[in-house]
Parts: sequence; structure tokens; C-alpha cells
Amino acid sequence: MRVRKLAFAALAVTAALSLTACQDDETGTQGAPTAAPTASTGAFPSGGPASGGPASGGPASGGPGKGSTPPTAAPAGSTGAGKTAKCRTTDLTVTAADRTITGDADNTVVVELKNHSGKDCTLSGYAGVDLKTSAGTLSAKRSGEPVVTGVVKNGKSTYFGISYPANTSGGSGVRITGLVVTPPDETHSVTLPWPGAGSLPVTDGSGSPVRIGPMGSAGQGE
Repeated sequence: MRVRKLAFAALAVTAALSLTACQDDETGTQGAPTAAPTASTGAFPSGGPASGGPASGGPASGGPGKGSTPPTAAPAGSTGAGKTAKCRTTDLTVTAADRTITGDADNTVVVELKNHSGKDCTLSGYAGVDLKTSAGTLSAKRSGEPVVTGVVKNGKSTYFGISYPANTSGGSGVRITGLVVTPPDETHSVTLPWPGAGSLPVTDGSGSPVRIGPMGSAGQGE
């Protein structure tokens, strides 16, 4: 009977040792620290975004980034290349006035072109000038003075002069009935009443006695 008890005791000890070993194995497997997963090298290589994507905090490729200068819009009335547009006939109020000074060899009419377009514009060169007369249309000749390009501010004016001989012949001469002005580089004309002397002396027809200056060649008081 004692021998059987000792045998049972030995078996119990062996079973207890086996159970402890199994528990230790399970604890070691579950308690071991898990290594942190490494970042995939296919999504954001070298710590940055994939090629072609917008960087964090910055615009996508093709847009102005920090420190870049956006395109500057052209000023109102410009041609888009930084130049002021030319004045058109519809941009201008055209008037004429007699500015003959006593004692001058020739009579003078001054033509005013006032910019009412709402924007600045340029005028340069010679206008086309025709006098309507009893003998037909008489085209003025250019004086040959140098041409200077000028910017006519909105609401401001530029002037040019028309010079013509006084009719001192004692006869009726050639009666002037109207004035036609075409601004430079334009095809649309403005017809005005003639403000000067009523007639021109009769000539031999060798050339026009009427001369004009370029834009800006006359002042308001001339």
C-alpha cells in the first residue's frame, strides 16, 4: 500500500512539472514584444511623397509656389504687352477753333482731340485733313515737322494746327464749307464746321496751300 502511494505521488509531481513547462512556453510566445512594422518603400520613398503629387503645404506642380510672382495683368487700355493702346476715333471728341494771330503771314485753325474713352491712349503722326470747298475737296499737306508719340490721358487733349493763306486778293476766292478730320491710323472721320476765314485765294492749282502739323504741334492758345 505504501509503494502504491509513492508511485501516485511521483506521477503527480511529473504531471505538475509538465503542466508548468507548457504554461511557460505559452507565456514566452505571447509576451515577446512585436517588432514595429517598417514603412513600405513603395509609397513614399526617401520620406517624401510619390513623384508627381503635391508636397505637404505647397501647391501642385504648375501653380505658383511660395516666393513666386503671379503674372501681372496688363493695365486697362493696354495691348497686353505693356503698351498703351492707340486712340480711336470713337475715343475722341474732335473740335476746331480759329487761332489766327494778327500780323501772321498765314491764318491758323487749331484742332483739338480730347480723350473721353475712360482710359489713356496714344496719338502720333499726322491726321488726315480735308477742306470742303466750292471747288471740291482740298487735302492738306504735311508740314514735315518731326513726329513724337504722345500719351493722351483720359479727359485730356492734344492739338495740331492747320495753316492756310489769307484771301487778300479782293475777290471771292474759293469758299470753304467744312472740315473733315481723320485721326492718325484711323479710317473713321469727323466732319466739323469750318471755324476760320470764309475763303482761300484762288491758286494756279500747282499744289495745296493748306498745311498741317503733327499731333501735339499746337497748343490751346495757338
